[in-house]
Amino acid sequence: MKNFDGRVAVVTGGGSGIGEALSWRLAREGVKVVVTDIDLAAASRVSEALTKAGHRALAVRTDVAKGEEVEALAQTAYDAFGRVDILCNNAGIVPSGRNRPVWEYPLEDWKWAFDVNMMGVVYGLRSFVPRMLAQGGDAHIMTTASVAGLMSGSGSAVYSAAKHAAVRITEALYASLLEMSAPIGVTLLCPGLVNTRIYQSERNRPQELLPAGGAAEETAELKAIADKMYGGAISPEEVAEMIFAAIRDNQFYVLTTHSFDEAIESRMRAILTRTNPHFAGLLDLTKRDIRQGELKAS
Repeated sequence: MKNFDGRVAVVTGGGSGIGEALSWRLAREGVKVVVTDIDLAAASRVSEALTKAGHRALAVRTDVAKGEEVEALAQTAYDAFGRVDILCNNAGIVPSGRNRPVWEYPLEDWKWAFDVNMMGVVYGLRSFVPRMLAQGGDAHIMTTASVAGLMSGSGSAVYSAAKHAAVRITEALYASLLEMSAPIGVTLLCPGLVNTRIYQSERNRPQELLPAGGAAEETAELKAIADKMYGGAISPEEVAEMIFAAIRDNQFYVLTTHSFDEAIESRMRAILTRTNPHFAGLLDLTKRDIRQGELKAS
C-alpha cells in the first residue's frame, strides 16, 4: 500500500499502547481512524485528541471477544466512512499469575485469553474480510500476536497458546488471500517487550470470568520485571513505525527484537531434528530483552 491519504483504518485496542500509537501514525498519513476499545473512555480520549489535531477519527466501544460486537463495529465503520482499507486486529490481554504450571490455570483464564487473543482475530476476519473483498481495491490487515506465539516453554502458557493460535490464523489468512490473488496484504506483528499497559489487563477482565478467589497475584520477580520494563522496553511509537513500514512495504513477519531469536530457532531445530527440546526460561529471555532495550536507549 503506497497511498494512504483518505484511507480508512479500524484499530482494535486503540485506547492505549500500540493501538493508540498506531492510530496517530496512520492519522498523520491522512488516514481516517476508527479507534475502538473495550474502554470507551480510552477510545474517546484518543479519538478526541486526533480530531483536535485536525484528523478524522471516530471512537467505538467494542469487546472483541463478542462476535456480535465486532460485527456491529464493522457496520458502524462502513456506515461512517463507506469502506475500510486497513484492519488492525490489535486488542490483546494477559491474565495475571503467568509463572505457574499449565495445569494450575483456572478455566476462566483459558476462556478469557482465547476469547480476546484468538477469537478477537477470528471475529475481525469474519466481519471485515468479506466487506474488504467486496469493496475492491488494495487493503491491508494486521494482527498483533507476540514472540510468545513463536516459541514455547512453561511460562505464560495460556497467553502464549492463544498467541500461537493467532499466528496460525494470520498465516492462513495470508495464504488464502495469496491463493485467490486478492489485493489485500497481511502483516503479523510479533512484539517482544513494549512499554504498554498489557500487564494491567486485569482491569478489563469480565466479571463472569473472574476465578473463584479472584485474579492470581504475580510473583515478586514478575512484578519487578513489569516495573522495570517501562524503562527498558521500546515504545509503542517505535512499534507503530514498524507496523506502518510493513503495511507500506507489504511485509508479513514483523518482530520488534532479536532477543528471542535463539529460542525460536532452538524450538524449530528440535522439531526438524526430532530431538527433545530445551526451552529457555521466559524470565531469562525477558530480562535479556530489557537489557538490550536499555543498551539501545543509552
